Amino acid sequence: MSDSTLLLVIAIAAVVAAVAVVALVGFRLSRSYRELGTDAEHATFAALHSAAAAGEQLRDGLEPAGALKASKQLRALLNCAAFAMTDGARLLAWDGTGTTAREPTSEVVMALAAKALSNGRTQVATLDKTLRESLGLPPDGELKAAVICPLKVDSRTVGTVIILSKSPSAGLVRATNEVAAWVSAQLELAELTSSRTLLAEAEVRALRAQISPHFIYNSLNAIASFINTDPQRARDLVVEFADFTRYSFRRHGDFTTLAEELRCIDRYLLLENARFGDRLQVSLQIAPEVLSTVIPFLSLQPLVENAVRHGIEAKVGKGLVQIGARDLGAYTEVTIEDDGVGMDPEQLRLVLAGQQDGTHVGLRNVDTRLRQVYGDDHGLTIDTGVGHGMLITMTVPKNQPGHDA
Repeated sequence: MSDSTLLLVIAIAAVVAAVAVVALVGFRLSRSYRELGTDAEHATFAALHSAAAAGEQLRDGLEPAGALKASKQLRALLNCAAFAMTDGARLLAWDGTGTTAREPTSEVVMALAAKALSNGRTQVATLDKTLRESLGLPPDGELKAAVICPLKVDSRTVGTVIILSKSPSAGLVRATNEVAAWVSAQLELAELTSSRTLLAEAEVRALRAQISPHFIYNSLNAIASFINTDPQRARDLVVEFADFTRYSFRRHGDFTTLAEELRCIDRYLLLENARFGDRLQVSLQIAPEVLSTVIPFLSLQPLVENAVRHGIEAKVGKGLVQIGARDLGAYTEVTIEDDGVGMDPEQLRLVLAGQQDGTHVGLRNVDTRLRQVYGDDHGLTIDTGVGHGMLITMTVPKNQPGHDA
């Protein structure tokens, strides 16, 4: 085959390939266009896209930046002239491009939202000339009505959604209510996520506080002191230390039984006893019938550590830590009492309120976890005074569906 013939064949092949590629691309584009579906399917896709985009912006709750971005999507979803979102005290977002000469002030919008915020019910307001002017609308414009829907989280009205329209048809009012309900659901999810985050952070702090460098350093020093004088006790203490740390780190943010937690406390006290000697006295009064009670993981050990570190260690002479648990019918009551140096009640209040860091971190962490799990009625009850020791009482329900040890 001559060179000219070969070039001709190559050129023809290239043209055929190019035509095939163009045909394939055209086929795929036409198929993709057909797969987009009907007008109704187009509208559904657009609505879902707007809702998903708005939901992403509401992950942090009612914040101005997220509310503004979400409002643009929700205005498109409702196809309304203007869309606003408020919390209970201020205008967070206004999206009304092309409908107003200026953005209305927060005071004007909040006056419009006031009734819905107070009674928690949807309101339809007629926009008279004065109100239109205060909203920055043309005095003789087409927008004649506003629909104001409350945003609710756990039955609390936390804000409003407001739209402006030519006339508030029944369909538009229902649609706005549905959007408000959807926004409320996103806010509930944001609040739940925040609560879970706070709980997880509290549990992490609790775990770190208990397995503190202070305790590890003292335990290892105590073990080292027996290596030459009492090797067998040193070996036993190493085993106890390993068992204690294994228990403490094996699970996190879970539940355990009172019996398991008491075994952990026993190991902890054996290690502390190696350091304190006969200065540390321990008394236990545990009703056998409550040993199977489910409690938050690592909720008792921090209380005992608090008694030892902040009560007995600072005391001159011997100190006594008493651990008790008794049956109260539907509840189990656990007490941790020491006769140490005690604490100023006002300082304790600041610690439990999270307004003072440093000492007694374990008390705050355990109190927070108990309230998160069982409600505010089940926080720690603490009786203390400077020079008068400390009595800590923890009451937990015996019946706890969903809390498996």
